Amino acid sequence: MTVYLKELKQDMKAWEIWTVAITFMLVLCVLIFPEMKNEMDDVSNLFSNMGGFSAAFGMDQVSFGEIMGFYGIECGNVLGIGGSFFAALLGISVLAKEEKERTAEFLYTHPVSRSSILTQKLFAVLTEIVAMNVVIAVAAVLSFLAVGEEVAVREFVLLHIAYLILQIEISGICFGISAFIRRGSIGIGLGIALAFYFMNIVANISESAEFLRYITPFAYTEASDIISKSELDMKLIGIGALLFAVGVCVGFVHYTKKDIAA
Repeated sequence: MTVYLKELKQDMKAWEIWTVAITFMLVLCVLIFPEMKNEMDDVSNLFSNMGGFSAAFGMDQVSFGEIMGFYGIECGNVLGIGGSFFAALLGISVLAKEEKERTAEFLYTHPVSRSSILTQKLFAVLTEIVAMNVVIAVAAVLSFLAVGEEVAVREFVLLHIAYLILQIEISGICFGISAFIRRGSIGIGLGIALAFYFMNIVANISESAEFLRYITPFAYTEASDIISKSELDMKLIGIGALLFAVGVCVGFVHYTKKDIAA
């Protein structure tokens, strides 16, 4: 548990900053909804007729005049982008930082196996992601109540579960890549998250690029699909779970055999 607690303590400040920033933006979106509600029907009609742009962001299936439609599109983008960035940064740095900060010699001379260290580091990443999402979800519910809007419980829960799974998948992929990096790279993590985000936009716009939906985790977080169908795409989530498992396994296999630079 020593490594696990060390990781949580080391990442606490970053966790607080990212959690507060995402929560603030998300709550702000909800709080401004009553001021915009009367104009949202016209906005929905406008956006729903913008062809590929509407499809790219799912605005052809939900109404901005309803709180869940507004929340799913506007707040969903905040949580999707912000959450994926945070998850990517956690995953891409969790293994590489020991060599980058030259603490590897101290850590790996202790009577703890590398596999135990990796397991504790992975669970620390997952704990931070889950904790952040719990705080955000609670704040979102309170903001709904503050503006007098009813929470569509099933759709709300499914939406947040989808984004939680997205963040876990991205963290696992970046975890595997982190095993191959000696000095760490924030750019790689952010680049992966951004690439997945734009893959989903392209897949929504172009039928010929629809295969990208099976690669990007953003495909199963589409608010329009979740809200209109009240269910998650378990096929895409299953593929995401597989990619997470591959990333973690690759990370374990490579890192346990890797020569660690002190």
